[in-house]
Amino acid sequence: MKTQELLTLLKNNTDKSLLFEYTPGQLVGAHYHITEVKHMQIDSVDCGANSDSWNETVIQLWESPSEIGKTEYMSVYKALSILNKVGRMKAYDMDSEVKFEYGNSLFHTSQLFVDDFEIHGSNLLLKLAVTKTDCKAKETCGIPETAEAESQSGGCCTPESGCC
Repeated sequence: MKTQELLTLLKNNTDKSLLFEYTPGQLVGAHYHITEVKHMQIDSVDCGANSDSWNETVIQLWESPSEIGKTEYMSVYKALSILNKVGRMKAYDMDSEVKFEYGNSLFHTSQLFVDDFEIHGSNLLLKLAVTKTDCKAKETCGIPETAEAESQSGGCCTPESGCC
């Protein structure tokens, strides 16, 4: 989901509570806070020696230990007002991918992308998912697209592949 799409979704649902599903069936606790918004500029070189760059918006969620047991989730209105305030201080790249950074004692801290959203009565649920790693230089490295499933279990660039 792009930053503009998220802000529009929030703007259109200000009367709802904002919930996050970080893995199927598991919600970020109602005691979460938005603690940081990162305007990330990525400048990378892949294993095929190709350079690339892009921007990301990373919104950090944190569960306050002093509010465990809280049952009322943050309102979309409040979340939007936080994000709008950040946008007035440092402009967003509205075309950048938005990710949520989250972790707890049962789930390692990760940057999760918005996979989908659902509206359930008075709740807006953002369904988050992990991004799998990938070899971006498959053609350069001589790795057929069908090898993608195999690369999930092993490395994409072997010593004899000519990349890396």
